Amino acid sequence: MKARVHVMLKDGVLDPQGEAVRHALGTLGFTGVDGVRQGKVIDLDLAATDRATAEAEVTAMCEKLLANTVIEKYTIEIA
Repeated sequence: MKARVHVMLKDGVLDPQGEAVRHALGTLGFTGVDGVRQGKVIDLDLAATDRATAEAEVTAMCEKLLANTVIEKYTIEIA
């Protein structure tokens, strides 16, 4: 199975990278961008063959390593 994890800063947490991207876009002439939030995408190839097991494993991975749950949120897609 394959899993895709999207990790983003939680709402209300300052995003200096996103702000830098927004500013850079403005200097390149893209003035209609009011805000940018930057995150990361992690693709995993899993040995699990059952969707529930795969989702439980990936959730554990996110809670222990892939996301800092104090300031980040994550979503999981299983395929």
